[in-house]
Amino acid sequence: MTKELSNIKLSNRDKQIIAAIQGDIPVCKRPYEKMARQIGISEQEFCEQLQSLNDRGIIRRFGATLKHQKSGYVSNAMVAWIVDEKNIVNVGQMMAHSPHISHCYRRNSTNEWPYNLYTMIHGTSDSDCKKIALGLSQMTGVTQFEILFSQRELKKTSMKYYPDLVPKATENEQSL
Repeated sequence: MTKELSNIKLSNRDKQIIAAIQGDIPVCKRPYEKMARQIGISEQEFCEQLQSLNDRGIIRRFGATLKHQKSGYVSNAMVAWIVDEKNIVNVGQMMAHSPHISHCYRRNSTNEWPYNLYTMIHGTSDSDCKKIALGLSQMTGVTQFEILFSQRELKKTSMKYYPDLVPKATENEQSL
Protein backbone atom coordinates (compact mmCIF):
# COMPACT_ATOMS: atom_id res chain seq x y z
CA MET A 1 0.00 0.00 0.00
CA THR A 2 1.52 3.31 -1.08
CA LYS A 3 0.53 6.50 0.68
CA GLU A 4 1.43 10.10 0.03
CA LEU A 5 3.04 10.85 3.38
CA SER A 6 2.98 14.61 2.85
CA ASN A 7 -0.83 14.46 3.20
CA ILE A 8 -0.73 12.69 6.57
CA LYS A 9 -1.27 14.90 9.59
CA LEU A 10 0.46 13.86 12.81
CA SER A 11 -1.07 14.61 16.18
CA ASN A 12 1.07 15.82 19.05
CA ARG A 13 0.65 12.34 20.59
CA ASP A 14 1.93 10.75 17.34
CA LYS A 15 4.98 12.98 17.51
CA GLN A 16 5.58 12.14 21.18
CA ILE A 17 5.47 8.41 20.42
CA ILE A 18 7.85 8.84 17.46
CA ALA A 19 10.24 10.81 19.64
CA ALA A 20 10.04 8.21 22.41
CA ILE A 21 10.96 5.22 20.25
CA GLN A 22 13.98 6.79 18.55
CA GLY A 23 16.44 6.43 21.38
CA ASP A 24 17.62 3.46 23.34
CA ILE A 25 14.81 1.27 24.57
CA PRO A 26 14.92 0.95 28.36
CA VAL A 27 16.35 -2.37 29.49
CA CYS A 28 13.63 -3.43 31.90
CA LYS A 29 10.71 -5.82 32.18
CA ARG A 30 8.17 -3.40 30.62
CA PRO A 31 9.98 -0.85 28.41
CA TYR A 32 6.79 0.38 26.73
CA GLU A 33 5.25 1.09 30.11
CA LYS A 34 8.27 3.17 31.07
CA MET A 35 8.24 5.13 27.79
CA ALA A 36 4.48 5.63 28.07
CA ARG A 37 4.81 6.97 31.61
CA GLN A 38 7.38 9.51 30.42
CA ILE A 39 4.82 11.05 28.05
CA GLY A 40 1.88 10.65 30.42
CA ILE A 41 -0.14 7.83 28.86
CA SER A 42 -0.84 4.18 29.60
CA GLU A 43 1.23 1.34 28.23
CA GLN A 44 -1.82 0.09 26.32
CA GLU A 45 -2.39 3.49 24.70
CA PHE A 46 1.30 3.70 23.82
CA CYS A 47 1.23 0.28 22.12
CA GLU A 48 -2.03 1.00 20.31
CA GLN A 49 -0.67 4.33 19.03
CA LEU A 50 2.56 2.63 17.94
CA GLN A 51 0.53 0.05 16.00
CA SER A 52 -1.55 2.85 14.45
CA LEU A 53 1.62 4.62 13.27
CA ASN A 54 2.71 1.39 11.63
CA ASP A 55 -0.74 0.67 10.12
CA ARG A 56 -0.87 4.20 8.64
CA GLY A 57 2.54 3.73 7.02
CA ILE A 58 4.19 6.46 9.08
CA ILE A 59 6.73 4.04 10.52
CA ARG A 60 7.86 1.02 8.52
CA ARG A 61 9.47 -1.05 11.19
CA PHE A 62 10.66 -0.99 14.73
CA GLY A 63 13.71 -2.99 15.67
CA ALA A 64 17.16 -3.24 17.10
CA THR A 65 20.22 -1.74 15.45
CA LEU A 66 23.35 -3.86 15.50
CA LYS A 67 26.69 -2.08 15.82
CA HIS A 68 28.28 -4.15 13.08
CA GLN A 69 31.88 -3.25 13.93
CA LYS A 70 31.48 -4.73 17.42
CA SER A 71 30.13 -7.96 15.92
CA GLY A 72 33.09 -8.61 13.61
CA TYR A 73 31.94 -6.78 10.47
CA VAL A 74 34.83 -4.34 10.32
CA SER A 75 34.91 -3.64 6.58
CA ASN A 76 32.30 -1.50 4.86
CA ALA A 77 32.02 -0.70 1.18
CA MET A 78 29.66 1.48 -0.79
CA VAL A 79 29.28 -0.16 -4.17
CA ALA A 80 28.18 2.08 -7.01
CA TRP A 81 26.55 0.15 -9.87
CA ILE A 82 25.60 1.05 -13.44
CA VAL A 83 22.25 -0.63 -13.98
CA ASP A 84 20.07 -0.41 -17.09
CA GLU A 85 17.04 1.69 -16.06
CA LYS A 86 14.59 -0.91 -17.36
CA ASN A 87 16.07 -3.44 -14.90
CA ILE A 88 16.84 -1.18 -11.94
CA VAL A 89 13.81 -2.10 -9.80
CA ASN A 90 14.36 -5.83 -10.26
CA VAL A 91 18.12 -5.58 -9.69
CA GLY A 92 17.63 -3.28 -6.71
CA GLN A 93 15.20 -5.71 -5.12
CA MET A 94 17.56 -8.64 -5.70
CA MET A 95 20.45 -6.76 -4.10
CA ALA A 96 18.32 -5.43 -1.24
CA HIS A 97 17.40 -9.00 -0.27
CA SER A 98 21.05 -9.94 0.24
CA PRO A 99 21.83 -10.41 3.94
CA HIS A 100 25.12 -8.53 3.35
CA ILE A 101 23.40 -5.33 2.19
CA SER A 102 22.18 -2.78 4.75
CA HIS A 103 21.26 0.00 2.30
CA CYS A 104 20.21 0.01 -1.33
CA TYR A 105 19.41 3.26 -3.16
CA ARG A 106 18.64 4.37 -6.70
CA ARG A 107 20.13 7.74 -7.62
CA ASN A 108 20.30 9.76 -10.82
CA SER A 109 23.46 9.31 -12.84
CA THR A 110 25.37 12.17 -14.47
CA ASN A 111 27.77 12.39 -17.41
CA GLU A 112 30.65 12.60 -14.93
CA TRP A 113 29.38 9.79 -12.66
CA PRO A 114 27.29 7.17 -14.51
CA TYR A 115 26.35 5.08 -11.46
CA ASN A 116 22.66 4.87 -10.57
CA LEU A 117 22.34 2.16 -7.90
CA TYR A 118 24.20 2.11 -4.59
CA THR A 119 24.54 -0.64 -2.02
CA MET A 120 26.27 -0.69 1.34
CA ILE A 121 28.08 -3.96 2.01
CA HIS A 122 29.37 -5.05 5.40
CA GLY A 123 31.99 -7.77 5.69
CA THR A 124 34.65 -9.21 7.92
CA SER A 125 37.43 -7.90 5.62
CA ASP A 126 37.94 -5.90 2.42
CA SER A 127 38.35 -9.16 0.50
CA ASP A 128 35.07 -10.38 1.98
CA CYS A 129 33.31 -7.24 0.70
CA LYS A 130 34.88 -7.73 -2.75
CA LYS A 131 33.64 -11.35 -2.85
CA ILE A 132 30.14 -10.20 -1.88
CA ALA A 133 30.16 -7.54 -4.63
CA LEU A 134 31.34 -10.09 -7.20
CA GLY A 135 28.60 -12.49 -6.07
CA LEU A 136 25.99 -9.74 -6.47
CA SER A 137 27.40 -8.98 -9.91
CA GLN A 138 27.10 -12.61 -10.98
CA MET A 139 23.61 -12.94 -9.48
CA THR A 140 22.26 -9.82 -11.22
CA GLY A 141 24.35 -9.73 -14.40
CA VAL A 142 25.48 -6.16 -13.58
CA THR A 143 29.17 -5.99 -14.43
CA GLN A 144 29.96 -2.27 -14.18
CA PHE A 145 30.57 -1.18 -10.61
CA GLU A 146 33.00 0.60 -8.31
CA ILE A 147 33.76 -0.47 -4.76
CA LEU A 148 34.38 2.44 -2.40
CA PHE A 149 35.73 1.25 0.95
CA SER A 150 35.07 3.22 4.12
CA GLN A 151 38.26 4.68 5.50
CA ARG A 152 36.94 6.12 8.74
CA GLU A 153 33.54 6.71 10.32
CA LEU A 154 33.08 10.43 10.88
CA LYS A 155 29.47 10.43 12.02
CA LYS A 156 26.85 7.79 12.44
CA THR A 157 23.58 8.86 13.97
CA SER A 158 20.00 8.43 13.00
CA MET A 159 17.76 11.37 12.33
CA LYS A 160 15.93 12.50 15.46
CA TYR A 161 12.35 13.62 14.87
CA TYR A 162 10.58 15.77 17.51
CA PRO A 163 13.38 15.44 20.12
CA ASP A 164 11.91 18.09 22.43
CA LEU A 165 8.59 16.25 22.91
CA VAL A 166 9.77 13.52 25.28
CA PRO A 167 10.50 14.65 28.81
CA LYS A 168 13.78 13.54 30.34
CA ALA A 169 13.55 10.61 32.72
CA THR A 170 13.64 11.48 36.40
CA GLU A 171 16.15 9.81 38.70
CA ASN A 172 13.41 7.44 39.94
CA GLU A 173 12.47 6.49 36.37
CA GLN A 174 16.08 5.90 35.37
CA SER A 175 16.44 3.22 38.04
CA LEU A 176 13.27 1.28 37.08
